[in-house]
Amino acid sequence: MTEYSPRLFGSHAEIVRLGEGLLACTLVRADWTHEGHLAATLYLLTERPDVDVDAQIARIIARFNESVGGVNDDMQGYHDTITLAFVVGVRLFLAETQERALLARVNALLGSPMGHRDWPLRFYSRELLFSVAARRGFVVPDRAPFPAGVAIPPRAS
Repeated sequence: MTEYSPRLFGSHAEIVRLGEGLLACTLVRADWTHEGHLAATLYLLTERPDVDVDAQIARIIARFNESVGGVNDDMQGYHDTITLAFVVGVRLFLAETQERALLARVNALLGSPMGHRDWPLRFYSRELLFSVAARRGFVVPDRAPFPAGVAIPPRAS
């Protein structure tokens, strides 16, 4: 796995702004970093019980991408398998962490194995993960199964 030094967050408000901005399509494209993706995912899973992440995350991200001039096609934009792999990773992290405050949880996630950019490559070959099929819909891992006890989001099974 590659070396990874995440950009940590400085405030609770910054994470809320990312999560709510993603939902409202008010973020600027520069905010939508790897760290921003994970912070928003953790925020949605823990602070917004009204959002069904499993059922809605694809549309939420695709809509945001379009709102900043992005395209969701076979080569760019929303990637279903990577997104769902990280949703699994965030859930795994939440099941293991003792942190309760949003800021502490997000920063701990970013420093954990599940927060690394290449975490999905523990389960997927590069060829499969970066295929059009994996971008357009969830594909099951071809290198190793996800850890026991963490369910694949229902819409992906």
